Amino acid sequence: MGKSQKKRAARRHNPVRVPDLHLPKGLDAAEATSSRSADVLPIIQKLSSVDAQERTWACSAVSNLIQNDPSTRRLLQGKNVVGALINRLSDSVPEVTVEAAGALRNLCIDGGFDICAEMYNKNILAPLRAFIPKISSALDQLVTSPASAPPNTSELVFGLAESVITLIWCLSETSNKALNAINDIHLVPFLMGFLEHRSVLPARTVAAAAQCLYVLTDDNPSAIEEIRANSTYVACLLATARSSNDPTSPNSKKKISQKEKETQELAPERLLSTRLLTVGVLRNLGSIPAPSTTSTIDVDRNVVLPLILPVLSSVQLSEASNRVLDLIEIEVQETKVDKPSLKNTPRSDHKSPAARELEKIEASLRNVQLALEILTGVCATLPDPEPVAEDDEEEEEEEEEDAGDDEMDAEGDVDNDGANNGDDVEMDTDASNSQPKTAITPAPTPTLLPSIIDPLLSLIQPTSLSFPPSSSTNTSTGSNTARAHPPTTSALGAIHVCALECLNNAALALAISSEGAESESTKVRGDAETGRRVWNALWSALSVVGLEGGLGQEKRKEIWEVSVGVMWGIGGIWKGSIEPVEEQVKLLMQLCDASEDVQTKVKCIGALECLAQFPSAVDANRVISSYILEKASTPPSPTPNHHHPAEVILQSASAIIDIFSDERLPSDINFRQGGYLQVLSARTLDSVKRAVKSVDRKKEGGRELKARGEEVLENLREFMKYRRGLRF
Repeated sequence: MGKSQKKRAARRHNPVRVPDLHLPKGLDAAEATSSRSADVLPIIQKLSSVDAQERTWACSAVSNLIQNDPSTRRLLQGKNVVGALINRLSDSVPEVTVEAAGALRNLCIDGGFDICAEMYNKNILAPLRAFIPKISSALDQLVTSPASAPPNTSELVFGLAESVITLIWCLSETSNKALNAINDIHLVPFLMGFLEHRSVLPARTVAAAAQCLYVLTDDNPSAIEEIRANSTYVACLLATARSSNDPTSPNSKKKISQKEKETQELAPERLLSTRLLTVGVLRNLGSIPAPSTTSTIDVDRNVVLPLILPVLSSVQLSEASNRVLDLIEIEVQETKVDKPSLKNTPRSDHKSPAARELEKIEASLRNVQLALEILTGVCATLPDPEPVAEDDEEEEEEEEEDAGDDEMDAEGDVDNDGANNGDDVEMDTDASNSQPKTAITPAPTPTLLPSIIDPLLSLIQPTSLSFPPSSSTNTSTGSNTARAHPPTTSALGAIHVCALECLNNAALALAISSEGAESESTKVRGDAETGRRVWNALWSALSVVGLEGGLGQEKRKEIWEVSVGVMWGIGGIWKGSIEPVEEQVKLLMQLCDASEDVQTKVKCIGALECLAQFPSAVDANRVISSYILEKASTPPSPTPNHHHPAEVILQSASAIIDIFSDERLPSDINFRQGGYLQVLSARTLDSVKRAVKSVDRKKEGGRELKARGEEVLENLREFMKYRRGLRF
């Protein structure tokens, strides 16, 4: 069982992007492509027009055409729309520049890593870098003396600033090379300026700056140290996190445009998003430097949790999903009445009431997702493994020790066979724990689980829009595609996964907390009913998720993979209290056999191990233990047709030790009648030795796995010796 955390090997892209897999495929998509191909060429041509209005129109048309439409986006990419738009960033007309930046921003969000990489390779950072001082100067003028600014300056500056900032934070997640180039720009003072003047700036622009800071401070020492070195920045972050979600009231006498009205409707959600992102930045910083007046503040307890916990209960997913379906139907009816053509004029920027409400619901869902992402970090307790320097002499010594394993095992087996001298052999049953010995940093809130169980259990339950319509469903009913809403589906799927990751980390925090003292954690452990409630709610959610695979259904698989980790954690906390159900046991075995992910296999074994220790479930214990024993006794094999990695063998061997560590339990009859000791001697010991030897210390995590394997091997020898000493 391990903590869930953000993947650092491949930086995640913009979380608000709607994946292509959610969008229609097949004949419908092909028809859409062919029908819009005639629109693409005129747009590309007008990007280079001598008429500034035509250039502005073309940039705007790109944004309209690509919205949730990967087919048209790819058509535009094939015509080098990225290069053409980057050229327009240097246009002499400000309106063209702003529209070009906005189109690139939308391409970046919709296109993902590939299009971001294309932008970076085409040197988009050069014009973006040039915009930074210009935007800073214009913002300073707007903040200090707004009356002196030319008409429409604020709209142009704020629009350009948001697009530039969004482009930068999307690019920063493309590659380490892009991130290093962005670090050279030293954006922290520029971005902090938006937070410092948040009360007089548009909420949308401030939220973009906060998002960029959140991304740049994620495991990026350059940005982290730049903020930590300035106490004013830290104080500003804290003030922003503690600010109100209520937007500044506009002047009631001033007539506002439709676009401004739409912006104000979303302002509360964007202000909340800014606060959440700010606490995310504070957590990314680690501890606040001591000289600061705020260094004594417990950020998690006093700032993060008071903000995050109410957000988890702010949205009922089923109600939101049903409302989205109603709004989709309204939009369909409106589209039938009036459908503007993009061929001659750009689509109106004004959104219908239904579209605005859909956008607000999505913003609320994304805030829940962001809160869960931050809470996952709060719940994490195990530190990341620290790199250990390789030592040639140490390697040689370890190889010599490995070479002597066979000789030692042969001698040990002879001694064990003749060791039945009547004296009981003591065994440290705690040593059979399958977790590697790792330095553990105490969590600030080890008993956080009770306070977040109810909202998390609600957030893991799928709705009718949680997954894209399946291909089989689309074939049987033509209305499902029309009733789909990719942005909502993307947000809901992310929420389910994040909520499960929170449960996983909270369970892990409780599992490793002290069991000795009378504390809240021991009370939770004693509340077996809570454990059963979580277990049943988890399986209830999985019954809706189902086992359907195929293109576009990857989120279902991801939910299963995270869920088995939660099962392991819950089963470990309330070990012996979760009664095994035959169907659930079979599904876990099937998932273990079918999965190609090593960690998923290990988690399945861990969850099964916990189920096998229910006191009265002797039959279930026999089924589970024989399955796990076979896993432990099968030599490692890396071949594609029979992928049996060392991690699975080690976990299985450790599980057998744990399941049968107490010979007084009723289930121990399975160990004796099944001849498990003979299997351990004849097959399992050799399988574990091979697994340990197969570990490559030079690979990432290899040294830790090697150490764990040696520990399991030692425990197995001691366990076999102990069982022989029992004489039955």
